[in-house]
Amino acid sequence: MASFKIRLSFPEEKIKEPIIYNIGHEFKVVTNIRRADVREKTGWVELELTGDPAEIDSAVKSLKLKGVKVEPIERNIIE
Repeated sequence: MASFKIRLSFPEEKIKEPIIYNIGHEFKVVTNIRRADVREKTGWVELELTGDPAEIDSAVKSLKLKGVKVEPIERNIIE
């Protein structure tokens, strides 16, 4: 099982969309919000994704396609 910590930055038009909720349902990953600052026009979230590495990669690609800026914080592989 892999764990990947990322920082998501949301543009103003995406602030009100349930993007993290949807990622947890579209892919076999567990989403865990570690820190966040979401305001009316901007927002960022430090998110931990846990699951199969291929599912995590697919979830990250989907986030980018949705217009969210994704930056890795750290990656830990736990076996």
